[in-house]
Amino acid sequence: MTKKLYTSMDITKLVMEQKCNSLKLNKEDIITPLARDTAKEIGLKIIDADMASQPVSGNFEVKPSTAAAPSGDNLEDRVRKIVTGLLGENDSSGNQAVSKRSIVHVDGRGLTMPPFPFDLQRPEMDVRLEDVITAQHGSPMAAGFLSMHKGSFPWTLTYDEIQFVVEGELHIGHEHGVIIGKPGDVLYIPKDTAITFGTPNWAKFFYVTYPAEWSGE
Repeated sequence: MTKKLYTSMDITKLVMEQKCNSLKLNKEDIITPLARDTAKEIGLKIIDADMASQPVSGNFEVKPSTAAAPSGDNLEDRVRKIVTGLLGENDSSGNQAVSKRSIVHVDGRGLTMPPFPFDLQRPEMDVRLEDVITAQHGSPMAAGFLSMHKGSFPWTLTYDEIQFVVEGELHIGHEHGVIIGKPGDVLYIPKDTAITFGTPNWAKFFYVTYPAEWSGE
């Protein structure tokens, strides 16, 4: 079963384009906290795998709504407000206005690194990842740490990424060979690049991705 990652924009599309009013998650699916908040605001019911009372034939359940929407606050208006909040509202000149943001300070010492949220079928590598900046902070970029032990695994980036090697030796395999990053090195990997992440023993790096929310499908 393919693991799915649902972002806030995925939730918005389900409601606006597919007219869904509920989403049943499979056990391996991942939904971001911002996506859950978006679903709650626009009225999409999220049904977690452990809450489902019967087998599901698919991910989406479409049920036409018979309840009348409150005047001036229908589903389309609510979705538009969510999208406007995510993308920024246009000013009178047609330029996109920048949402008010605040400085975020993250203490990077002693972070708890949970297991990588996708099944890489490389348990011996003990790949771990911790996002420290996400779209929930109002940032168009995301940032965090990734660590791994000896081995390698394939990955295709659906986003742009910059990496700063913190510890160990990071090997990035690509069609032209292998790039070796050591502590203090900076690497840039463009969107849609197929690579392998690897290390001969141990590696830990800090990454910045754009956009902040992306789908791992």
